[in-house]
Amino acid sequence: MRKLLVTVALIGVGVLIAGQGAWSKSSGPSAQKLADFYRIDSIEKTWHKAASRKDVDLMMTLWAPNATATIAGQTYRGKKAIRQLFEKAAPFQLQNHWESDTPAYKIRITVNGDRGTLYFECHYIDVDTQKVAIAVGADQDVRKINGRWLITKLISSSVTLKP
Repeated sequence: MRKLLVTVALIGVGVLIAGQGAWSKSSGPSAQKLADFYRIDSIEKTWHKAASRKDVDLMMTLWAPNATATIAGQTYRGKKAIRQLFEKAAPFQLQNHWESDTPAYKIRITVNGDRGTLYFECHYIDVDTQKVAIAVGADQDVRKINGRWLITKLISSSVTLKP
């Protein structure tokens, strides 16, 4: 009798586990994957907040320690070099009254475990003239490090200002 009860219990646990696996596969993206998409998307939001406020410290919270940034064909390695790049970059100069924006339809995100990609465009709008001063694409590899999604590699690109 005891052997029968143990067998029935093991079968029941197996059915529950199999049912859970089938349910999670059929219900679309997991809650974890959706949370990761949200956190990766917040990189873009923080980027533009930092650029609009000319806050290099806030910008640097987005970067992994050994990240690389390739802009205009030149590669900057490590947070120190990337910080120096942004300190000199036009969007962070006080004389430029620019707001930074991204058209939502131009954001692309992928997630695969603790790695992903993020693409967005930066449209820097001159507040005084209400014209686009600079537009650039940012194609990035991102990674979850110590529970935070950070940029590990960025390659800039030119963009077209058409839908």
